[in-house]
Amino acid sequence: MKQLFIPLMLALGMSSINVQATVVEFQTSEGNFKVNLHDETTPETVNNFLNYVTQGKYDNTIIHRTVDDFVIQGGGAKFEGTLPPTWIDTDEPITNEPVYSNVTGTIAMAKRAGKINSATSQWFINTQNNASILDAVDVYGGGAYAVFGEVIDDGMDVVNAIAEIERCNTGYAGFKELPMPNYQEFCGNNDATPGQENFVTIYQVIIFDDTVSTDGDLASIKNTRYDPNDSQKDKQSSGGSFSWFSLLLMLLVVPLTRK
Repeated sequence: MKQLFIPLMLALGMSSINVQATVVEFQTSEGNFKVNLHDETTPETVNNFLNYVTQGKYDNTIIHRTVDDFVIQGGGAKFEGTLPPTWIDTDEPITNEPVYSNVTGTIAMAKRAGKINSATSQWFINTQNNASILDAVDVYGGGAYAVFGEVIDDGMDVVNAIAEIERCNTGYAGFKELPMPNYQEFCGNNDATPGQENFVTIYQVIIFDDTVSTDGDLASIKNTRYDPNDSQKDKQSSGGSFSWFSLLLMLLVVPLTRK
């Protein structure tokens, strides 16, 4: 039935999806966790995310970067037997919806610095409170990073476990902070070939609960730092710290190796 459902949705046009999927489950090699989506307050962002879910584009993708005390990031690449991993095909970029704050446990869309409406498939989960860094216009005037859901229940236990996995710098653009279980076996060893077990794999993202407005039970924090009409002020204030600038640059969507 599932195999028939996805082509049917594609035939009807994914832009017309009207699913109110407020809770999704990430099924990963390190355990499962659920995310409650803000489907009514960030509708374009959620519908975009659900397009990738229903098309199966997130199936067997990997967590392709983690940064200590900052984020884990995925939704962009697959391991298909050789390095570097392969960037997935993406849909058109979406309009930015910076309604909520990038506090601990929130999921947001990655985008290009200086490009407000540039998010496509990649998402990240904040492993600490990053509001002071990611809620205002970035140093290039690119707008805040749009939160569209929150990890619920004990899901952050899984997210934090992923964040603690040792990383490998593969030397390839976009994969210099790649979490790799048992990476010592081959990281930096050109004679060794990694297997799927050496990656944090997202087997599937499924719609767990499609009840409308379940996010009403969340204690969501609104983004009060972003003022689209005062980008110059935010640009100056957020550019005062080199460390913040560096962290922002690490959230670029890297398309350089995509064919």
